[in-house]
Amino acid sequence: MSLLDQEPADSGDEKVVPPLDPARTLPASLDVSAEKLEAVWAEKPGLFGWLSVVNHRDIGRRYIVTAFVFFFMAGLLALVMRIQLARPDNHFLGPDAYNQIFTMHGTVMMFLFAVPVMEAFGVYVVPLMVGARNIAFPRLNAFSYWMFLFGGIFVFVMFALNSGPDVGWFAYPPLSGPAYTPGKRADVWAQLITFTELAGLAVSVEIIVTVFKLRAPGMSLNRIPLFVWAQTITAFMVLLAMPAVMLASTALILDRLVGTHFFNPAEGGDPLLWQHLFWFFGHPEVYIIFIPATGIVSTIVSTFSRRPAFGYLALVLALVSTAFIGFGLWVHHMFATGLPQMGESFFTAASIMIAIPSGLQFFCWIATMWGGRVVLKLPMLWVLGFFIVFLVGGLTGVMLAAVPLDLQVHDTFFVVAHFHYVLIGGALFPLFGAVYYWFPKITGRMLGERLGQWNFWLFTLGFNLTFFPMHILGLEGMPRRVYTYQAETGWGDLNYLSTIGAGVLGVSVLVFLVNVIVSLRAGVLAGDNPWGAGTLEWATTSPPPNCNFVYPPTVAGVNPLWENPPDQPVVVGLRDDVRDVLVTYVLDAEPDHRTEFPEPTIWPFCTALATSALFIGSIFTPWAVVIGAVPLFVGLTGWFWPKEAGETGTQAWPIQHRTLPKPGEAPAGGPV
Repeated sequence: MSLLDQEPADSGDEKVVPPLDPARTLPASLDVSAEKLEAVWAEKPGLFGWLSVVNHRDIGRRYIVTAFVFFFMAGLLALVMRIQLARPDNHFLGPDAYNQIFTMHGTVMMFLFAVPVMEAFGVYVVPLMVGARNIAFPRLNAFSYWMFLFGGIFVFVMFALNSGPDVGWFAYPPLSGPAYTPGKRADVWAQLITFTELAGLAVSVEIIVTVFKLRAPGMSLNRIPLFVWAQTITAFMVLLAMPAVMLASTALILDRLVGTHFFNPAEGGDPLLWQHLFWFFGHPEVYIIFIPATGIVSTIVSTFSRRPAFGYLALVLALVSTAFIGFGLWVHHMFATGLPQMGESFFTAASIMIAIPSGLQFFCWIATMWGGRVVLKLPMLWVLGFFIVFLVGGLTGVMLAAVPLDLQVHDTFFVVAHFHYVLIGGALFPLFGAVYYWFPKITGRMLGERLGQWNFWLFTLGFNLTFFPMHILGLEGMPRRVYTYQAETGWGDLNYLSTIGAGVLGVSVLVFLVNVIVSLRAGVLAGDNPWGAGTLEWATTSPPPNCNFVYPPTVAGVNPLWENPPDQPVVVGLRDDVRDVLVTYVLDAEPDHRTEFPEPTIWPFCTALATSALFIGSIFTPWAVVIGAVPLFVGLTGWFWPKEAGETGTQAWPIQHRTLPKPGEAPAGGPV
């Protein structure tokens, strides 16, 4: 049965994009050759071509796979920690090894997995959702991936050499300063921040420009898909939040290597300055992870309820308000530092108030399902798991917003339980749903249903076995960030239960990995739109062609495949002998002009290599900055070396009527 057997709710917006004024068009043929487009947009073959890729789909796939590799490695580190804490007075790990593993787990999960993987889905899906042929600034996109990869390799190599960071993923001075952490371990942590945040800032710029300037004609601001809104808002949050932690890490590394005193109170510095800078980034980062997840949830709930999301405007405003309030409650991480109580009260209010937009989204999702007819497939199953798990994390978050309670449990396992319920429940459950949802689009094959069911139920069971007992451990007084404890405390049984849960979690992730490998080889062919979804990424083949769309579409609603009339026009007239892209106006996405996107090139890879050498060398000698600037200059020169101008103009191109899939038409690839 098709998901489209039931008519979607009337959007109330009957606007159809009119053809352009012929006087504004260029005298070019309206028809293009799909074969020529495939050749023009194809990447170069061989190793050189692999290093030169600038296509958003290839880079998005690499981002996703690389982020999951880091996730698996950080998960193994978590298992090792749980083995150490399974029994009291355990000698499986020493304190030094535990500190490194504890720091690596948190750092990798936060900086190399959670934020990058959300941006990775944006890199792959957003251009398709807005009807673009590529992401804006494709060479910058390639550069961002290489910086992300090189930063991850750098920190794991240093960890293997027993020089991995050991100061926690938060690196509080003065413990991370030169007096208490000699050697290069804290320098490695600080420089990794520079790698990952540079990559994150680059991707944010690309997504913002793609959404505002490369949308399909007709996709006005009130027709942008909710996942695209979530990615756009997240990109703005990254631009505002990540400079704070880059500034903090730079100040820390200057204290350690140059002899400055930003965080040295004996010389006029202040360790609390670090906490303000770090948490001004650190708490918005939670929503940088969570907001794309809510976009995923809105997309999946709409698709599997067979109706447009209820309360579109309310959902968008909830995303915006969550982002805005998220910048005003960082001090609730600092309630135990002795700040003025009047100031703490305002941050308590903000910490409670941010639950309001999240609750509004919950009610909109429930109303969407209530007014539809839910099809319970694997992506939807993960979303239902998200509802339950994130609700628990959100409620404990409201508890921690109260200063008296926070002072009692601040440095206990209660907080560990809370943020894992929030981050795993609020991000990882929707993320797995996104993998099951978009895997057919990326690969052309479906993930296995039976293994997917095992993956979900084992993960849900293992997650709750692992982290729910930590609430009780925290209330019983077990401090976090300790590598062992005494038997007299009575914490052994609950810790042992948590370790069993971690093992179940590991089995679940292994089942997921097997499912991916098996499905890539022998999965059921998906067809173009196996879910009967309504957004534009499903208007092209699965996987998409090199150019994404032979004829870029126009839209007449939030869900074009459900709401477009049968004679909805698509964009024609773009050239098929160059990488031609239509640029539209910000507000109403009316055609503005066309532009030619750059060809594949190895210069972003070379520039990233030079930048990485400069960053890594600088923690060993200041001369690395001077010497490393030379190859960096060469890389940037090659990157931006001008080429002969083509025939690309700044005039709009004509739109002709060519039909997209009709509303109510069965999906092309098989049953749901």
